[in-house]
Amino acid sequence: MIEFTWIKIFAALPLPLLVYLLLPRARSNSGRALKIPFFQELEELRQTSSGKSSGWLRLLAVIAWILLVCAAARPQWIGDPISMPISGRDLLLAVDISGSMQAKDMQINNQQVDRLSMIKKVAGEFIERRQGDRIGLILFGSRAYLQAPLSLDRKTVNQLLQEALIGIAGEKTAIGDALGLAVKRLQQRPGDKKVLILLTDGANTSGTIEPLKAAELAKTAKLSIYTIGIGADRMVVNSFFGNRVVNPSADLDEKTLKKIAELTGGRYFRARESRDLEKIYALLDKLEPVVSEDQNLRPIRELFFWPLSGALILVFLLLLMRRYESS
Repeated sequence: MIEFTWIKIFAALPLPLLVYLLLPRARSNSGRALKIPFFQELEELRQTSSGKSSGWLRLLAVIAWILLVCAAARPQWIGDPISMPISGRDLLLAVDISGSMQAKDMQINNQQVDRLSMIKKVAGEFIERRQGDRIGLILFGSRAYLQAPLSLDRKTVNQLLQEALIGIAGEKTAIGDALGLAVKRLQQRPGDKKVLILLTDGANTSGTIEPLKAAELAKTAKLSIYTIGIGADRMVVNSFFGNRVVNPSADLDEKTLKKIAELTGGRYFRARESRDLEKIYALLDKLEPVVSEDQNLRPIRELFFWPLSGALILVFLLLLMRRYESS
């Protein structure tokens, strides 16, 4: 279906006719400096040929004017309604990309991988399932920055997560700054369905905001925070004295992460392996379900450039014909 956005512009269609009828005609100079024989016959022949060409010129000019008015009225093609599920939830993922995330104490398909690779796989699947949520992505190390603003485009958010690199935001961990950035992005958003999922493997060692202070601000902004501690409890390390078992998650500040979740009405989870994280995201799907509320959207495509292009082509032809006639 084609519709015109500014249909009142069609009132300008008779404007050239009104100008032609109301304005006085230009006077022609009838004086002749030179008289030649058979002038009357030549004049009649000229008027006959010019009458035919002027008729075509007027027709092209009228069509060009109609096309210009149509373009100014802004025609649009409006497609059939498309039903889209909208939950109204704003969901941010804050992912730790500090230097400690390169510890290879996780497994995917029986292969040892680093912590960030495991998060990319499981969190990516979680993002794809959240149809209808507005999802954003925060990455943080020594600094926190917004990698993807809130969007319904889950594919792009997931792609930006997959492109994240360990250490590009610094080697340390600014949990408080990540929380503060989330509050800043969400506190002005309408509604009360605002969720932050924070994934980290350490403690707050950088930044300007204390994590618990940021959690209090999040509580005021009605932002629910779910914190997830990443890292295995034991890992075998090869050394000069042979193999030894270490705890790669010794620096994980579970106490603070639990307090953050408690203050904001969320929950704390511990992910020691990829299966744990998969279960956590499955539980989050239940705790924060996608609301099946449909909104009908109609795709719109602008068409004004078609009549505008036609008008420009006709004007160009008019100029060529006038130039040819005058020569």
